[in-house]
Amino acid sequence: MRHVIAVLLQNEVGALTRMTGLFSTRGYNIDSLNVAPTDDPAVSRVTLVIEGSDAAIAQLNTQLAKLVDVVNIHDMTLGEHFERELAIVKLKLAPGGYEQVLRLAADFGAEILDDAENSCTIQLTGGLAKVDAFVRDAARIGTLAAVARSGSVAVSKGEVTLSSYARVHRLSG
Repeated sequence: MRHVIAVLLQNEVGALTRMTGLFSTRGYNIDSLNVAPTDDPAVSRVTLVIEGSDAAIAQLNTQLAKLVDVVNIHDMTLGEHFERELAIVKLKLAPGGYEQVLRLAADFGAEILDDAENSCTIQLTGGLAKVDAFVRDAARIGTLAAVARSGSVAVSKGEVTLSSYARVHRLSG
C-alpha cells in the first residue's frame, strides 16, 4: 500500500540523512520526498511517500519516532487528507503545436509560464492522477525537454494537525 507520511523534524545538520537512512537500511525506497520550512525556523516539515504493508509501515514509523530529531509523525493515509503535487513541464513544439498547448492548459487548468515559437513551459498543480495525465498528454503534443515534479505534499482534512495528532498519539522513543 502507498503511504504518505508527514514528519516534523528538527532543522539540524544531518537530521534528514539520519531519517532517510532509517528507510534505506530497512530496504524501503522513498518514492517521493519533500522538505520545507515551517513557521518555526527550528523545525522542517518532511512529506514522504513509500510503499509497504500497513503493519510494516507502522513498525517503520515506530522506529522513526525513536530518532532524536523527529518531533512528530503522521501517516496521512490513515485518515482523510489533501494531497497535491506541482509539475513544471518544458516542451519542444513542432509547428502548430502551440494551439494544442493552449487547449491542454485550458483542459487541465494549467498556467503557461513561458512561450516561444518552438517551446513552452507549463505549470500545473493537482492530484497525482491529474499530474500524471497532464504529463502524458503533454508528451503527445511535443517532446518533453524537462519535467520537474515537486513530489507530494499533504495536509489532514478537518481540525487534525501534526501537533494535535501528536497529543493523542504520543511518540514512542
